Amino acid sequence: MFHTGGSGSTEQELDIAFVPLAMPLMFGPGVLATVLGMCSLVRHPISDFASLVAISLASLAAMGIVYLTLASARYLMARLGAKGVDAATRIVGFFLAAMGMGLAFHGVIEALHNYHVIPGN
Repeated sequence: MFHTGGSGSTEQELDIAFVPLAMPLMFGPGVLATVLGMCSLVRHPISDFASLVAISLASLAAMGIVYLTLASARYLMARLGAKGVDAATRIVGFFLAAMGMGLAFHGVIEALHNYHVIPGN
């Protein structure tokens, strides 16, 4: 067991967990969602060079935000506390799940349009 230090009844156990998905998530769900979301709207990538530049800039911005967040993790942890971090994790997880469902729904609708199961635009 890991403890925060001290003795007696004031000791608190640290909740240390290894999550195999931590590395892909640290790549940035924002970057992944940005690339998937924006690329699903690009029809002709060669002629839409501005779209590729926008996707690249959005990816760099998201990666910069992830870096700044991780670089200031001690400050954020001190300000938010354990319960604040837990709440933020749950909220971000909900938004990530909602974006994933939106992308899946958009993909299914696009496939149904392409195979003429439903009338397209």
